[in-house]
Amino acid sequence: MSTTSRLQKAEPTPASLNSPPKARAWARARHIALPFGSLLLFLALWQLLAAGGTWSETLVPPPAKVWDAFVDVSTTHDGVRGYNGTTLIEHLGISLRRIALGAAIGILAGVVFGVLMGTAGWFRSLFEPWITFLRTLPPLAYFSLLIIWLGINEEPKITLLAVAAFPPVAVSTTAAVAAVPQSLVEAARALGGSRWDVVKDVVLPSALPETLTGVRLAVGVAYSSLVAAELVNGLPGIGGMVKDAANYNNTPVVLVGIIAIGISGLVIDGLLLRLERAVVPWRGRA
Repeated sequence: MSTTSRLQKAEPTPASLNSPPKARAWARARHIALPFGSLLLFLALWQLLAAGGTWSETLVPPPAKVWDAFVDVSTTHDGVRGYNGTTLIEHLGISLRRIALGAAIGILAGVVFGVLMGTAGWFRSLFEPWITFLRTLPPLAYFSLLIIWLGINEEPKITLLAVAAFPPVAVSTTAAVAAVPQSLVEAARALGGSRWDVVKDVVLPSALPETLTGVRLAVGVAYSSLVAAELVNGLPGIGGMVKDAANYNNTPVVLVGIIAIGISGLVIDGLLLRLERAVVPWRGRA
């Protein structure tokens, strides 16, 4: 028997494949039932809290009122289209476009700076303190300055989201590049690889898993900065809708906006997680 055959024969079979069909079906059902059950429990507690009368409906509206607000901002009712003339899906789409553009700029810059800081010690010494300084600043700390510099249109919003997304990717990529085994780099150089070949064929693939983790964190940070980015002239936009509704104590619409941001964030994070599993399928197995 060949060595390859012996290794294949000795390779352990995943536990999920050895489990009986009923056990696998129960595991899938539990995976779906637990989140759904937690949602039902949350809605029940919310309804009890709203019906308790401790707070007014302005502060804690019942789920039914939030649902009515969702229907109102998603459709045309009494001659009014959505919220401020724009439906919920349109508000969300405009904000997602801002996040996509701003986060893309921040992620690209973060990867470039991360690779440079991970491979060039002088570059890391020069820029790492500034990135750490930027990472500790809350978005509102410099948003007013961006408005002074760039005005109140799209430029400060996109810039804020890009600046918010930049540090997580830069930090994670720097750490991943610095952690690439030196033996792999030396082997690539011994085989005649140029500096660019080593970076392209060895450093970047090795750093890719941690870089993708940084991308997920960057998108989350950009999402958390969305309302701040749309504080000024944010309509149309989901963050601007939340801010405008809060000005008029329209709590149901505020909750609709928050829920929309949260659900869309979950969907995007799930898509990024699937992308990570597709691009680096060996993660956690090697």
